[in-house]
Amino acid sequence: MQNEVKNRNTLQRRIVLETVRKMTNHPDAEMIYEKISAENSLVSKATVYRNLKLLAKQGYILHIPIPNGADCFDFNCLPHYHIKCRKCGGVFDVDMPYQNDIYKKIVNTRGFTVDSHQIVFSGICPDCQ
Repeated sequence: MQNEVKNRNTLQRRIVLETVRKMTNHPDAEMIYEKISAENSLVSKATVYRNLKLLAKQGYILHIPIPNGADCFDFNCLPHYHIKCRKCGGVFDVDMPYQNDIYKKIVNTRGFTVDSHQIVFSGICPDCQ
């Protein structure tokens, strides 16, 4: 029974990972769940959310915190920036070099140890202009 549960979770995790990899639009968890549930009614919303968190923690997908919106996920785990459309809410890659050492430019007056960053730009996409 234990192996059955473990295998089931592995299968569900693989389904979540494959779904994110197929979706090129930086989907949020709800969009991923809707896509999975249309094809596989045995995967619950809680399972999708739990596996997204785990896959991001393990580095298989990128978790993108979106200010004032639902967090998104990306199959491209290489460091890069994103831009969110203020009208349609779409999230897109930004074509600019990632600045690994930008944290060195922070004036640190509060005692933080800065070790990473994520920047999400905001604007209006061409379709909404």
